[in-house]
Amino acid sequence: MITVAIAEDHQSLVDGIELLLKYEDDITIVGMANDGERLLEIVRKKQPKVVLTDIKMPKIDGIAATRIIKKEFPSIGVIAFSMFDQEEAIRQMRNAGASGYLLKNSPLEEVLNAIRSVAQGNEFYDASIDLSILSQSSETTNKKPILSKSEREILQLIGLGKTTSEIAAQRFTAVSTVEKHRKNMIRKLGLSGKGELLRYALEKKYDFE
Repeated sequence: MITVAIAEDHQSLVDGIELLLKYEDDITIVGMANDGERLLEIVRKKQPKVVLTDIKMPKIDGIAATRIIKKEFPSIGVIAFSMFDQEEAIRQMRNAGASGYLLKNSPLEEVLNAIRSVAQGNEFYDASIDLSILSQSSETTNKKPILSKSEREILQLIGLGKTTSEIAAQRFTAVSTVEKHRKNMIRKLGLSGKGELLRYALEKKYDFE
């Protein structure tokens, strides 16, 4: 039996997938989530064989969630389920450990094929995705400025969910100093604000271990 967990913040789409899988003898849904935190709770409790996850979700996005799932449960297959086919999003999901990538306008039968394929240890990508582009080196497009030691340490604490005040207290420094480091990191990494910095910190969380 292929056990599946689904993470998608549009309930109507979740209902459609649930109806599709309901009549499959070899597939059963063990949990459904509307955000990344709930997905991780389900995965840790149920340890499904396959996870079908949206990328843009509240609390923890699909990229960060995939990275965490593959860190804790390497054998679980993850399939991205997205409205977008941007090269960078696909690359980030692959780098996080996903085994497949489907577009939300894919036929529902394609979803079944993807789940069964990934459950067997294979990769499965939407037919419209050109994997040859992804195989090319992304060194020039993904190169990030190097953060200082202090910035890396603060980034790690942000990834652990610490507030600015908590980080300042832990590092025996002023809140304004931590805020300055945050602004510098946002500038160096080319991010647009604190929300993107938090996402980046979550994605890189385990890189510090």
